[in-house]
Order: sequence, then C-alpha cells, then structure tokens
Amino acid sequence: MPRDADTSRRLEVRDLTVAFGPNVIQRDLSFAISPRSIFAIMGGSGCGKSTVLKAMIGLLAPATGTVLVDGADYWAAGEQRRVEIRRRFGVLFQSGALWSSMTVGENVALPLQMFTTLGAAAIGVLVDLKLALVGLAGAADKMPSELSGGMRKRAALARALALDPDILFFDEPSAGLDPITSNRLDDLILELSSGLGATVVIVTHELPSLFAICDDGIFLDAESRRAIARGSPRQLRDSCDDPTVRAFMERGHRATGSSGGTPS
Repeated sequence: MPRDADTSRRLEVRDLTVAFGPNVIQRDLSFAISPRSIFAIMGGSGCGKSTVLKAMIGLLAPATGTVLVDGADYWAAGEQRRVEIRRRFGVLFQSGALWSSMTVGENVALPLQMFTTLGAAAIGVLVDLKLALVGLAGAADKMPSELSGGMRKRAALARALALDPDILFFDEPSAGLDPITSNRLDDLILELSSGLGATVVIVTHELPSLFAICDDGIFLDAESRRAIARGSPRQLRDSCDDPTVRAFMERGHRATGSSGGTPS
C-alpha cells in the first residue's frame, strides 16, 4: 500500500487512450495515484509505458481521456493553466536530455531563468543547492561530457528539481547504468520522495528497482493494449494470477534459481 494513507487524489488518469494516428498504444486507462506514493508504470518492452508517461506530463495529447492534477483537467485547460500545472512537474527523461553545449550549472539554471524572475545571484545559490541535493556539489562548472552516466542522470534530476516540483516523473531512470549506480539512484529517489514529500511516477522494467522503491503501480500489456493488473510490484509478484504478469515478475527467480525473496 502507498506510504500515505490520504485518500485524496493528487494525480489521476481517467479513460485515457494514447495512439499515433490509427495505431492505438494503450486504451481505456483509469487509475489514481496517492500523494507521496512511488507509483510504477510496469510492463514489457513495447507496451507503451513511456508513451503513457508523455500523455501524463503534457507532451502527447491523448486520443481520448484526460489527466487530472488535484482535480484540474490538464487537457481541457487553456495554455496558461497548462503551464501552471506543468510547473508542478519534475521530469527525468531516459537519456537525461542535458544540453551538451551548456555547463551542468547552466542546465540546472535554465528552468529558473525561464519560469521565475529571480536574479543571477539567487539562481546561482539555488543551482548549488539542487546539485548538492543529488550529490553533485561542486559540479556546476563541468560539462555534461565530463560526467559519468550516473552523474549525468543526477545532474538531470537536479534540473528536474529546480522549480521545487511536488510530482516527479522518471522514464527508465536506470537505463544504461551499472547495478551499483542504479542502486544509488534508487536510494536517491527514496530520499527525495521522503524528504520532499513528492509524488513519484516511474516507468521501468528493472525488477530490482521496482521491488526496492515502488509501493503501487499498474501493469500494461502489449497484446491487449490495456492495463491488466494493479498493485505494488511485490503484490503482483506474489499473488497475481495473470500469466503475463507472473512471467514478467518472476524473471529474477528463473535467472537465479531462487524460490523467494527479492532479486538482487
């Protein structure tokens, strides 16, 4: 169960269908995400996890349905209201999406320059604070090319945190990272969720991360193009009867020969 027992719905997807032209990716998705939970969008490759995420963060208009943030209908809102809602979002894209021609500090400063009236000195202080928060104190003058893959992800996360969002979205945050670096990023996500009180939505197929940090989620099926299960990753692993979900969740057991416990 989500760590926060509050029954209010900060983020809700209602009757959402996402498509590219006539090609439907996922249809009729409806789910609510509790405040301060870490919610997983799960499923195998090609099921549309990242596409659904794009609709949730305002990058892809749904074919039908909508996304509600504290009751506000994002896709029915005017552009100014959409901007206000998006400012509550922090997004870490799979690639990190840092501007390679800018220093790390300039990347983190960009949202503050675009969406606030703060002066250069105040922005500089905030940039240093955000970098320190993700363990990159002193890295403001480095170029993205000088950073390791894990450090680039953390720098992108610092930029995602620049406007103090209360909803964080992560698209395959562990992609391309070694297991140790991935574990450290998981720990950082847990710390941010707890320390900042943020709601976290994470797209991933990495079992160790799912079991370590997520307390709720949905499972998307590529064949039916629907959500076929709901619950925490551990609940789905231990008690879901759907063969597609079980096959996905038991990959770690089959690979290690383990009959229980969390995959390492």
